[in-house]
Amino acid sequence: MKSDKRRQEILSLLGNTENAIPANVLSEKFGVSRQVIVQDIAILRANGYDITSTNRGYLLNSGIGASRVFKCRHSFEEIVDEGNTVINLGGKIEDVFVNHRVYGRISARLDLNSRIHVEELYRSLVSGASKPLMSVTDGYHYHTVSAADESTLDEIESALRNAGFLIEI
Repeated sequence: MKSDKRRQEILSLLGNTENAIPANVLSEKFGVSRQVIVQDIAILRANGYDITSTNRGYLLNSGIGASRVFKCRHSFEEIVDEGNTVINLGGKIEDVFVNHRVYGRISARLDLNSRIHVEELYRSLVSGASKPLMSVTDGYHYHTVSAADESTLDEIESALRNAGFLIEI
């Protein structure tokens, strides 16, 4: 397979899933080395495609118009309220991260874009299988939130502030 065709197929695979695809999965699928895939991704980025590298693989960003990072703090019980505040105003919670004094930045991709997703996250945390990242930083955490435009993000910021969740940076 020619490299241009392979890159188009990589874009197609990334564009048809919301899950990250690891480089080794792509290399096996196309019968090339992992390094060739890394180079393909670099070329795609140079051509304007917004591809994010995560610890789980590559993601093709959806092209939502705007994003902003919010620093928040609240109790465990308020996770649903925080999430629904963002979702109800048209935002998507892309991730959560904390800045740990020893380990540095620790992050997790969330992709919460509905009240159902927020409830599922909360139920999984309540089950005790894991604790939220904010538990290691006394409730302080950050979210990258995306939305259609800056004015929507302004509304989300105001609502988070009014709810007492937003920490001014």
